[in-house]
Amino acid sequence: MPEPDLNLLFALDALLTEKNVTRAARSLHLSASAMSRTLTRLRAATGDPLLVRAGRHMVLTPYAEEIREQTHNTVLEARALLHPSPAATDFSTLRRTFRIRANEAFVEALGAPLIAEVTAVAPLVRLHFSSKSEKSAEYLRNGSADLEIGVLEEMGPEIRVRALFRDRYVAVVRKGHPLDMKQQVTTEQYAAFGHVVAPHGRQIIESLDAAVALLGLERTTVAVVPSFPAALAVARASDLVALLPASFANAQHAASVYVFELPVATDGFTISQMWHPRLENDPVHRWFRQLVLSVCRQHVPF
Repeated sequence: MPEPDLNLLFALDALLTEKNVTRAARSLHLSASAMSRTLTRLRAATGDPLLVRAGRHMVLTPYAEEIREQTHNTVLEARALLHPSPAATDFSTLRRTFRIRANEAFVEALGAPLIAEVTAVAPLVRLHFSSKSEKSAEYLRNGSADLEIGVLEEMGPEIRVRALFRDRYVAVVRKGHPLDMKQQVTTEQYAAFGHVVAPHGRQIIESLDAAVALLGLERTTVAVVPSFPAALAVARASDLVALLPASFANAQHAASVYVFELPVATDGFTISQMWHPRLENDPVHRWFRQLVLSVCRQHVPF
């Protein structure tokens, strides 16, 4: 049997991603007529229409939906094979953008030193941070993110993981707050003030409230805000106590906040970096992962 034309994979990926012949052609720098002929070849090769008309738009057939993710991953893996070896990589001329999913607290605490380290070695490399509205392996699988940083949850068995550092929650108040500079804040003093939290670490927050309740006290959450930086901003401008990761809290300017340990024991948590296995042996991605690890271990003192 004749060997299949593997160039068709790139066209297939573009068509399944764009769901439009013209846009797929533009992404591969082809004419619309050339892409239309390629679609005809793909239909003959797969025995499936792949794209069908639905009103003014094209939609994927069930078979096309089934193979869309696999096709995209195959194309990404094929491109990774053609990356230069580590010995041939000239980082001074390397042009690449790393897309990183991480919450705002990580970016505020470690974004600047990470950018500085990357720029010092590879001045043409760019970092694109995006917030995590949801935890999902889909961004790593479809190639829209190169790295995800955060607390590991169910990400699928194929996702690669490496621990960066251990973290814990601490309390933060504004300078001049009644709890400012107390030698040791008691549980009663801690529970006497209202609190502001971000919607992260729900299990740890629940265990904190349970530990406070065992002493016959209650911690009142006055406000829930979208992120840790927002919680810090509210605490700085009020008498509310913010619950924040120590890595983020300790990176803030000491003149404006007072950070203290929680008066009851809570579990710590691990911040990890996660990536798709197709990037496992990519020398540039491997270099970047090691750099992230180095920066975290250098700037998180626990």
